[in-house]
Amino acid sequence: MIYPEIEPWFLQVTDLKQYAYCPRVVYYQYCLANVRPTTYKMEAGVQAQGRVQDLEQRRSLRPYGVTDGVRHFHVALTSARLGVSGQIDMVVETEEEGARRVFPVDFKLTRRKPARHVKLQVACYGILLEENWETPVQEGWIYLIPARQAVRVPITQALRRSVEKQLSEIRNMIEAERMPEATPRRSRCVDCEFRRFCNDVL
Repeated sequence: MIYPEIEPWFLQVTDLKQYAYCPRVVYYQYCLANVRPTTYKMEAGVQAQGRVQDLEQRRSLRPYGVTDGVRHFHVALTSARLGVSGQIDMVVETEEEGARRVFPVDFKLTRRKPARHVKLQVACYGILLEENWETPVQEGWIYLIPARQAVRVPITQALRRSVEKQLSEIRNMIEAERMPEATPRRSRCVDCEFRRFCNDVL
């Protein structure tokens, strides 16, 4: 368990996606130390992202709506204001009408249309990028690896507010050590690495 009164601590950007998927995943990660195993899906995702990075260095940036730019991979950023840190798969830096433009790209090993919890994660990366690189970030992108498709995510004010609200909810849950309700979508429990802890739902 993390003890906030003893030392500063940061949430991870990926907690946003996990919390929206099932709040208990985040609860177990922070309140039950060192219990999360590495799953096949995690390993497959890492391998796929490595292959995409190699391809990205050779392919055009047109899928992201730009023709020229510099790619930065595995960009680690922190926001003291939000109390969150994360590593962006790729940041594209370009110039548009004489002004610097940057945006995050998140690689996903899925063909599914990005759900809201994935968009929250991308929006949070955009906020971190904006604060650290001191450049306005208006959009992010999700690259669906199997479909070879880039999906644009406008980083709106409403999405920014949702990011801050959810980070606050997560932090309050962890500090209170209050186990939340499991996701109502029980199909998500079947392959969950924490299923053995949820005796009340399985």
